[in-house]
Order: sequence, then structure tokens, then C-alpha cells
Amino acid sequence: MDSTTSEPKPLPKPAKGNIAHLLAFGMGAGCSPKAPGTMGTLLAVAIYLPLSRLSLPVYAAVLLVVILVGIWLCDKAARELGVHDHPGIVWDEIAGYLLTMLAAPAGWLWVVVGFALFRLFDIWKPWPISWLDRRVGGGLGIMLDDLVAGLFAAACLQGLAYWL
Repeated sequence: MDSTTSEPKPLPKPAKGNIAHLLAFGMGAGCSPKAPGTMGTLLAVAIYLPLSRLSLPVYAAVLLVVILVGIWLCDKAARELGVHDHPGIVWDEIAGYLLTMLAAPAGWLWVVVGFALFRLFDIWKPWPISWLDRRVGGGLGIMLDDLVAGLFAAACLQGLAYWL
């Protein structure tokens, strides 16, 4: 059988008992066979809800920790799995959604709108998100495209909140 007709090699699974893999895969949300990024973002909604009660400075500090830990975590998991941006790694979606929701208006409408906007930008990847996704490697690269998608989504969310 020649290589052009062979089945694609399956992606490696996270190692059981590996805390970095467990966290990078969103406690298993990234193991979903369909739409792991969306499942990771749904987990981010569940994480956001209690965090939304924090003051803005404390929320921002927690977000900064999530981002900094995420750069290390995503890099470690990707290196150990041997796949640069494994689709199951969803810590970046969690960070991106939490960034989207920084200073978001209160209420379920905004939680849902933030979710939709973040998923739109994360999937669509308009410039410069697509450029960053292709050009920046390691944990920073895994995180950066989702963080910029989160910034785009946050700008749209704030614009909608201002005009509505």
C-alpha cells in the first residue's frame, strides 16, 4: 500500500496520570471525538461563571496566571505528545474565552454571545490570527492565536454591549 492511500496516523492520546496532559486537555474535554475546541470552550464557560463574581483586578490576575501557566502547559503537553497543536489541547480555548469575558457585562446573554464570538474567531482565524497560528511555535504559539481570537471577540462583545 502506498503512502498516498493509507489512513492518517491517529493522534496520540494524553497519558493517564500525567497532570500536565490532564490540564492541557481540559480535564478530558479535549478528548471529545467531535469539536474538542468547542468542548474546551464550554468548560471555559463553567470556569468563567464563578470567576465572574471576582473584582476586575482579581479576575485579570487570575487570567494572567491562566495565560502564563498555559504557555508552559501547552508546550509541555505538545512536546510530550509529539504534536505541535494537538486538537485535544484546549487550555488555550479556556484562556481565550476567559480573555473574551474580561470586563464583560453580567448576564447569560453575554456569556452566550461571548462564547459564540470566541468560537467564531477561533475557527475563522482572520488575519493576524491565521498568521500567528502558522508562524509562532511552542506553547506561546498554541496560546497566542486563541488569545488574539479572545481579544477580537472581547472587542466585538464590548462594542455590542455599548450599542445595545
